[in-house]
Amino acid sequence: MTNMRTAVVTGASSGIGAATARELAAAGFHVYCAARRLDRLEALAAEIGGTAVSCDVTDAADVARLAETVGGTLDVLVNNAGGALGVDPVAEADVDHWRRMFEINVIGTVQVTSALVPALDASGAGTIVNIGSTAGHWVYEGGGGYVAAKHAVAAATETLRLELNGRPIRVTEIAPGMVQTEEFSLVRLGSQERADAVYDGVEDPLSAEDIAQTIGWVVGRPAHVNVDLLVIRPLAQASNKKVHRGPLLRRP
Repeated sequence: MTNMRTAVVTGASSGIGAATARELAAAGFHVYCAARRLDRLEALAAEIGGTAVSCDVTDAADVARLAETVGGTLDVLVNNAGGALGVDPVAEADVDHWRRMFEINVIGTVQVTSALVPALDASGAGTIVNIGSTAGHWVYEGGGGYVAAKHAVAAATETLRLELNGRPIRVTEIAPGMVQTEEFSLVRLGSQERADAVYDGVEDPLSAEDIAQTIGWVVGRPAHVNVDLLVIRPLAQASNKKVHRGPLLRRP
C-alpha cells in the first residue's frame, strides 16, 4: 500500500457510499470504508481490498480513530454520510428529527473534514467531495429539516473552498436529485410502500452507481481542475417539484 492512493468514504455501508467505495477501489484506490455497521463494512472491505472502520461521524472519538487509522496522508475524502427523517411541515416540525439531520449531515461532515484536512494537505493533491442534494439548493414543501441541513452543507462546502484557497486541496459538492437506493426513502418515510411511491412511475431514477461514477469522474480530473458544484438528476426530474411520471415521450 506504499504508493497506492488512498480514499475515505463515509456512510459506506450501503447505497451511494458502498457504490463509491467500489468505484474508487476499481480506479486503484485503497478505500477506508467508514460507517456504523461494521458487519456490512467488513464484507465490503473484503470484496474490494479496503479497510473497514467503524465510525459514527457524529462521535468525535470515532472520527479521531478514523483519522488515526488513515495516517499521515490521504488523497480523497468523500463525505457521504447523511440522510433524511420525515416530511413534516416546518410549522409542525419534529425537532428531534431536525437535530439528528443536522448532526449527521452537517456536524458529521465538518468533524470528518476537520480531522482529515491535514492528511489531505500532506498528500500534495487532495480532493474533498461532499455529497449534498438538490434539496440544498432549491426548497420544497415537506423538505423542512433536510432542506435546511443540506443548505448548510452547501454553504459549508463553499466556505471551505474559500478558506483552503492556495492549498493543494480541491473541494467539490455533488448535489443529486432522485436517487433510488435501498434505504434512503425507507428511512425517511418509515415504510416500504411509502418509499416505493416516491419513485412510482418515474422512468429510470438515478442509481447509487450513477453517483459513484460521477464521483470517480470528479476525482479523476487533473489536479488543477476543481469541479465546484455538480447537480445531477434523472431525465424525468426537471426540478425538485416537477417530475414526469410515466413513459418518457419519444418520437415514433
